[in-house]
Amino acid sequence: MAAERVTILGSTGSIGVSTLDVLARDPERFEVYALTASASVEKLAEQCLACRPAVAVMMEPEAGAALRDLLQRAGVATEVRVGADALAEVASAPEVDVVMAAIVGAAGLLPTLAAAEAGKRLLLANKESLVMSGALLIDAVARSGAKLLPVDSEHNAIFQCLPEGYTCGEPVRPSGAERIWLTASGGPFRDRPLDRFHEITPEEACAHPNWDMGRKISVDSATMMNKGLEVIEARWLFALEPEAIQVVLHPQSIVHSMVAYADGSVLAQLGNPDMRTPIAHALAWPRRMGSGVSPLDLFAVGRLDFAPPSSERFPCLDLAYRALKTGGTATTVLNAANEVAVQSFLDRRIRFPAIADLIAATLDAVAAGPADSLEGILAADAQARDYAGHWVTEHGTGP
Repeated sequence: MAAERVTILGSTGSIGVSTLDVLARDPERFEVYALTASASVEKLAEQCLACRPAVAVMMEPEAGAALRDLLQRAGVATEVRVGADALAEVASAPEVDVVMAAIVGAAGLLPTLAAAEAGKRLLLANKESLVMSGALLIDAVARSGAKLLPVDSEHNAIFQCLPEGYTCGEPVRPSGAERIWLTASGGPFRDRPLDRFHEITPEEACAHPNWDMGRKISVDSATMMNKGLEVIEARWLFALEPEAIQVVLHPQSIVHSMVAYADGSVLAQLGNPDMRTPIAHALAWPRRMGSGVSPLDLFAVGRLDFAPPSSERFPCLDLAYRALKTGGTATTVLNAANEVAVQSFLDRRIRFPAIADLIAATLDAVAAGPADSLEGILAADAQARDYAGHWVTEHGTGP
């Protein structure tokens, strides 16, 4: 059997690195076709040296030139391409069988859509694609015959708990599923006194207690906006109304999510908190493969705790539900405002509590429109970013 050829969008991030680790465990089944990165030239060069992909993509011309020089000096024949069009090309190339969509944020939308439209086996780790354009992406998958497999640990867990033969994007209710439970660790501040939230630093927010993630996703976990985005993602993946998607705090991060059925059964997927598990599941589906993750030792875990999230502590979660219930481009506005807010916090231009303040103000100021065209979605994204940027200038603490 010929090896499956894989494009990794965002190969230098945590998901991309974990994907390469899993792929290396079965080199006869998988071959890397393309790797992409935004600015990590040296890291991408190291990956190209190890994997020898046919193509590597950088976003900026200067970074592309630097990568090309490094590869030429190392004797690596990988072709270097540059820009957003090149991302779409390697996501939709006829040589490609599998696309890992792992670019963080709105930047991953267009190449993810390109992969869906080209009918690829799409491993979705870029939740913003569904948050911004859920209907467009699901429709593209249905039209092309692409296979959409969730990689977020929570959505992958739900997928594993659904009946064999279920297809993402279809309603889960006919299978008897009535509710899904998305687990959340609560991040590093689940027990911190609220009157000390203004003291939180970017370094503290990026120190997640259970998961090894990038800076942006780590801050999203600390505010629980990450879970809010996952609620929106779940709405599109499993065709459920917001009221049937419940978030539950689970500090051990052992139960990755659950599905409640009409007969009273609740099915859960458990495992150690390591993204290589859902990556390996999506790569090998419908079979299984080794992931390199240590077996779960329930005796060492000892206990599993669950609690409802606090709206006072995690206002971003309520903002995500608000945007989902508003519909249209409200979720696009939410995502854009959050990206501006998180970057502003990481740049020390706003304090931690202001992340939610900025997002709420942007949702109030930017009216939601129909989300039935890519042009309308991108326009709403731009308008929200513009408003959020002005808000930071007016209300921020300075650079």
